[in-house]
Amino acid sequence: MAFNINQKIHGLADVATLLDEDAHIILGDEACGRIIRCREYLDNRMKTQKEPIYGITTGFGSLCNVSIDAGDLSQLQKNLVMSHACSLGEEVPQDVVKLMMAFKIKSLSYGYSGVQLKTVQRLVDMFNNKVYPVVYQQGSLGASGDLAPLANMCLPILGLGEVRYNGQKCPSQMINEKFGWEPLTLASKEGLALLNGTQFMLSFAIWNLMKAKKLTALADKIAALSIDAFDGRTEPFTPGVHAVRPHKGQADTAAAILEYLRGSEIAAQPKQHVQDPYSFRCAPQVHGASKDALEHIEKVFVTELNSATDNPTIIPHEDLIVSAGNFHGQPLAIHLDFLAIAMAEIGSISERRTYQLISGKRGLPSFLVAHPGLNSGFMIPQYAQASVVSQNKMLCMPNSVDTIDSSQGQEDHVSMGANAATKCYRVVNNVETILAIELFNAAQALEFRRPLKTSPVLEEFLAEYRKVVGFVEMDDVMYNHINSTVKFLRK
Repeated sequence: MAFNINQKIHGLADVATLLDEDAHIILGDEACGRIIRCREYLDNRMKTQKEPIYGITTGFGSLCNVSIDAGDLSQLQKNLVMSHACSLGEEVPQDVVKLMMAFKIKSLSYGYSGVQLKTVQRLVDMFNNKVYPVVYQQGSLGASGDLAPLANMCLPILGLGEVRYNGQKCPSQMINEKFGWEPLTLASKEGLALLNGTQFMLSFAIWNLMKAKKLTALADKIAALSIDAFDGRTEPFTPGVHAVRPHKGQADTAAAILEYLRGSEIAAQPKQHVQDPYSFRCAPQVHGASKDALEHIEKVFVTELNSATDNPTIIPHEDLIVSAGNFHGQPLAIHLDFLAIAMAEIGSISERRTYQLISGKRGLPSFLVAHPGLNSGFMIPQYAQASVVSQNKMLCMPNSVDTIDSSQGQEDHVSMGANAATKCYRVVNNVETILAIELFNAAQALEFRRPLKTSPVLEEFLAEYRKVVGFVEMDDVMYNHINSTVKFLRK
């Protein structure tokens, strides 16, 4: 699938094509023209420029007052990439690396960065030939851009570092030889343009948000199943209730749950209880608040997708080269923390519904097995779920409120947005596991309502699930069923 780098990104649907197995980036004449014009402007400006220009004719960070001889400007940029390649820890997932490459290409394509066209084209060639640099998750402060991980991403341009090709990790030099790619000689400003920018945290942000949107939709469906399994009431989802408190996410969630329960024999039967616990009847308010947060967060992330975020900013039509701060990740950091909190709450209320289902209430057996005592049944899946929920709560300590001085105090306020991004990645994946455990319990509980049926749409959902995970008659090895349920949700 082709992705034209010139297109304005309006939402996540515009980004989804980049994760396709056959995604192909088109740079286009318009972007090429902008890149060339900016580079020509910079070259011409440097012929007459007498004052130092940060990062172009000077050192970096606190070395900004050290002037560099003209003959050393290319070596300066190469040294920058090599010395800054300090990303550490776990390897960045390949899908996120693909987004990093694409978003860096897009940021450079605006023509405010001063790079050579051949440098951008090399990144395009790597992406289109499925050559993905090996990058690691730790090392960025999220302020001077994502320096360390972006440096690792750009090492292969110089014939250094490692890449993944056909799933195998290998030296970039080997793959460069395969495709006939010579290591590039960086011109002035290029190393800085490649390393400054928010593409590491932004790529995790977009991946997290795409998965979060899928999970919030699944949370409504699983909650509806739990409501019927618990013999819950449908009145809390009445449209009029939500019309008088018209938060969009709340109303959408109530409507979705009500639709999922349409035609349910269990929902239609008379109830002995007057009301349900909050985790059931307040699902619209809780799920809805998270959905509204996601809508706001998406606007921030999409704005960043359509931005140039390196430094200095070169504006040829205004005859300006300005050292400023568009690389600072605070807009992303705050909203990545917000996203983690929003998703943690989806997991938190899910675990509470699970707890109610195993508690021996409303005609359900304790721990959802016919003979509790001899069988522990679904006792420990809830323990495991609670453990993951607790971990999410700890992970929701905001990164964006932290800062540590760097570069001898020249960079004295940093966003920690990269840590917010990788932390949020863990939270989102944890929520997937939490929802899987709720589904595992809800499906089990519903069998004790037979011969009554839930709604046609939920019966179909259950039938598909039962092809993967069966009813648990007696104690079994539960982690296998949980893992199978996670895989089921991913489909």
